[in-house]
Amino acid sequence: MTLTLNGEPVDLPDGATVADLVATCAPSVRGVAAAVDGAVVPRGTWDRVALCEGQRVELLTAVQGG
Repeated sequence: MTLTLNGEPVDLPDGATVADLVATCAPSVRGVAAAVDGAVVPRGTWDRVALCEGQRVELLTAVQGG
C-alpha cells in the first residue's frame, strides 16, 4: 500500500501499523509523535492502529534547545 509520510509517498506492506512505520522510519521512538489524517495517535495504541492505502501520516520529533 502507498501512503503519504510527512508529505512524501511511502510504500508499506498491507496491514502495517503506526508502530511498524515508526520502527522503519525513525531512528528512535523517543520524542516521536504520530498523527494519521490529522488526528494524533497515542503512543500506547501505535501497535493497534492499522494504516490504510492513501492515508496521510505525520511523524514529528521533539527537539530540545533554546
